[in-house]
Amino acid sequence: MSHPITDDDRQRVRELHTQGKTRNDIAKTIGRSPSTVSKLARALGLSFDRSATAAATAAKQQDNRARRVDLVGRLYGRGERILDRVEAPMYKFTAPTINGIETKVLDHVPAPDEKALAASVSSHLTSAAKLEAIDADRGTEAAKSMLGGLAAAFGLHTPAGDE
Repeated sequence: MSHPITDDDRQRVRELHTQGKTRNDIAKTIGRSPSTVSKLARALGLSFDRSATAAATAAKQQDNRARRVDLVGRLYGRGERILDRVEAPMYKFTAPTINGIETKVLDHVPAPDEKALAASVSSHLTSAAKLEAIDADRGTEAAKSMLGGLAAAFGLHTPAGDE
């Protein structure tokens, strides 16, 4: 159960706000939730500068974009290496035998291995494409697609022509 807000809480919020403390810093200092501090500040006619939060969010988004670009490159590279293995003139693999694990070499890729390797290449390329799509500027088409996907997920039907 939460403790009732006191005049001391209001005074501390005002003092800490005047000192330039952030909402979260004030919340930690007075032992209240950030939402309670927001309510108190609003009631006291105080507001918090969100420019630092906006800058931090923008920096984090930029970092994430760079990480996605790196991941996309790695996924394409991995897919290429697997495909090179499938297309190589000799297929080298390890297999369990009665004497332990032995290395085998064939002039072809056995069908089950080729199927598994092809699925792996497909998975890497699909993941790369999804990561690339995050940063692609698709405007309203992306919004329509997202809304259509949500409607389908919730089992809603769209009128004919709105797909």
